Amino acid sequence: MGANLSGGVTDVEGMGQPRLGDIPESCVALVLMYMDPPEICKLARLNRAFRGASWADFVWEAKLPANYRFIVDKVFHEKSMVKNSGKRDIYTKLCRSISFDDGTKEFWLDKNNGGIHLLIASKALSITGIDDRRYWNFIASDESRFQTVAYLQQTWWLEVNGEFDFQFPLGKYSLFFRLHLGRSNKRLGRRVCNSEHVHGWNIKPVKFELTTSNGQRAVSEHYLDNPGNWVNYHVGDFVVDNPHALIKIKYSMTQIDCTHTKGGVCVDSVLIHPSGVGKGH
Repeated sequence: MGANLSGGVTDVEGMGQPRLGDIPESCVALVLMYMDPPEICKLARLNRAFRGASWADFVWEAKLPANYRFIVDKVFHEKSMVKNSGKRDIYTKLCRSISFDDGTKEFWLDKNNGGIHLLIASKALSITGIDDRRYWNFIASDESRFQTVAYLQQTWWLEVNGEFDFQFPLGKYSLFFRLHLGRSNKRLGRRVCNSEHVHGWNIKPVKFELTTSNGQRAVSEHYLDNPGNWVNYHVGDFVVDNPHALIKIKYSMTQIDCTHTKGGVCVDSVLIHPSGVGKGH
């Protein structure tokens, strides 16, 4: 009996212990589906099974926005090339900043959670008086992703409007105007801000407004301040409950009290992203 027991122990000890690499690739992929993209990419370095599983289409389809096909059609020039790619490749491409609509808009996904970000340039906005160089000018700026901002020297009537059609994934989104008091440039390699034309913003607030085609509306008012710094002024939020419905968003900033002039502000862009990401003013 002792010999039999001894022999049994020897047989068990001689068996190979399970290793991480013995887990079937399909099982690994099921686990990866519940992880965030950065975690998936880290685990892909463990061994061949994890690396293979990290390329599974169903893993990355779960990370892509539900309406990613619309987004690909909207923002890519080479649509067929992207559509024929694997889902991981599509996710990777969407995480890079993509310029579209003749360079007046940019799109990208947050690589950590797949949240969408949209940036709309000042040249895609309707600005009252933009063609009158006594008031407005488009100036070069390396502090803008579009390399150009709209600069207001002086006006009695401030009115900036824009609209944009898009299919947004489910969720709550925030919209901001990115503004800067003063005109910044480089002098002897150092950033300097010329506040010569900054005036009138402390008398009455600027009114910001957004409306959507499905009946949502938000209004906010802000005194423009903090010269020499870019500030994201929060216009308001909107909620998307149908990721396959096209929503038209209209947004504006106005200060049309003609009792005083105001000037010295740079309008860079309008930013849209999931609520709770970063902080506005």
